[in-house]
Amino acid sequence: MALGNFSQVTEFILLGLSDTRDLQVLLFTFFLLAYVMVLLGNLLIIVTVRTESKLSSPMYFLLCNLSFIDICYTSVTSPRMLVDLLLQRKAIAFEDCIAQLFFLHFAGASEMFLLTVMAYDRYTAICKPLRYRAIMSRQVCWVLVSACWAGGFVHSIVQTLLTIQLPFCGPNTIDNYFCDVPSVIRLACTDIYVTEWLMASNSGLISLACFLVLVISYTFILVTIRVRFTEGHWKALSTCGSHVTVVTLFFVPCMFIYLQPFSTFPSNKHICMIYTVFSPVMNPLIYTLRNNEVKASMWKLWKRCRVF
Repeated sequence: MALGNFSQVTEFILLGLSDTRDLQVLLFTFFLLAYVMVLLGNLLIIVTVRTESKLSSPMYFLLCNLSFIDICYTSVTSPRMLVDLLLQRKAIAFEDCIAQLFFLHFAGASEMFLLTVMAYDRYTAICKPLRYRAIMSRQVCWVLVSACWAGGFVHSIVQTLLTIQLPFCGPNTIDNYFCDVPSVIRLACTDIYVTEWLMASNSGLISLACFLVLVISYTFILVTIRVRFTEGHWKALSTCGSHVTVVTLFFVPCMFIYLQPFSTFPSNKHICMIYTVFSPVMNPLIYTLRNNEVKASMWKLWKRCRVF
């Protein structure tokens, strides 16, 4: 038995994205490049922000933390997915599956909370510019980031405990390329009606609540910009466009998947790719290509490295 007196399943079989060998090789190449881009892009942002004194504002401190979370988040699923694309039998031990589920929700919920904090940062910068530095001090930023990680941990613990208390006695085939709550609890040998609604309320309401906070923040921002518009406001607003793009890529697919009963819908593995693969890939591009300060700092870092 894998866990508890009722669990007989010791491993799960992942169906992955395709069972066609040629397509698997093509997907392996694509996702390997995507994973390398996530690692290099986000590491470059972290190094640039940490070494460039001009990028010492709260916005870049939060961006640096977002890059770190993106690395953690995509590393939960991508390495395992790349290995499985080279294997015929994609098996994952029960304990490894639960661990992947835990860290996926830990990093994912932490990122949701951090994106919400970043929206509050933009709201403060545009709507309360004179008090911005006092409100978003370095100490406050550390407290907010710590709260994001703590909130993600609590959320993930709840999801994991609700999952492992279910009996799993077969079948053990997961129609996805990673272990997630919706695809795992479908395999439970019991009625999961109450459990799936508890989980949907937990994950779905968190994503919905954060999204509503984001919408409210940007509504206040747009109203403020309409009333009083300066060059400084335009510079702050330009960063909001990047943030809105990131939020859309991450929140919309999550709300679609988690704001519904898990057992009534088929696998959404292709939608999962948006927030597990494409969003982490796009974040470095969105935040660098649309930000002249970051591009200039990266160019300065590159010239400095060439000297050595």
